[in-house]
Amino acid sequence: MFGGHIWELAIVLGLALIVFGPKRLPEIGGALGKGIREFKQGTAELADMGTSTSSQTLTPVPVTQPVSTVPTTPSMSSATYESDSSPIPAPHQNAG
Repeated sequence: MFGGHIWELAIVLGLALIVFGPKRLPEIGGALGKGIREFKQGTAELADMGTSTSSQTLTPVPVTQPVSTVPTTPSMSSATYESDSSPIPAPHQNAG
C-alpha cells in the first residue's frame, strides 16, 4: 500500500507526536477529518448547483462595449506628423 515507505510514515508520525504531544493529536485528527468532510460536502453542493443551472434556460444579458475615442487638439494636424518624420539613416559601410 505504501510502496515501501512505511519508515518515512513512521518518522513523520513520530515527529508529529513530539511536536504536538499525545493530547493534541486526536484533536488535530478530528479537525482534519471534519475539514475534509466539509470540503466534500461543499464540492457536492457545487456539483448539484452546476447540474441544476444547466437544465434551466439562461437568458443572455446584453453588454454594451464602450467606444474609445482619441482626443485631438486643434494645433495638431496631419501635416505636423508628416514633417516630423525623418528618414532612417543608412548604415555606414567601410570601403575596402
